[in-house]
Amino acid sequence: MVAEGDKVCIRLKGTATHKGEYRGLAPTGKRITWEAISIWRIVDGKIMEMWAIADELDFLRQLGVIEYTERTRKLRLTQK
Repeated sequence: MVAEGDKVCIRLKGTATHKGEYRGLAPTGKRITWEAISIWRIVDGKIMEMWAIADELDFLRQLGVIEYTERTRKLRLTQK
């Protein structure tokens, strides 16, 4: 977490088990993780604006909705 002036930036990482319906996808029971970054603008102790970005593609891959292409698999292996 980083704060400066009226902005706060946080990096989130979560883990959960897919037990409920998600966007029409029945529960899979799969354990998934996700990462996101969020920036908040705070005024008088309240969040007035928020900007966020999350890795939705990896989230959907973990649920089995999509699969990586062979090229993407190779790229991910070289980045680790």
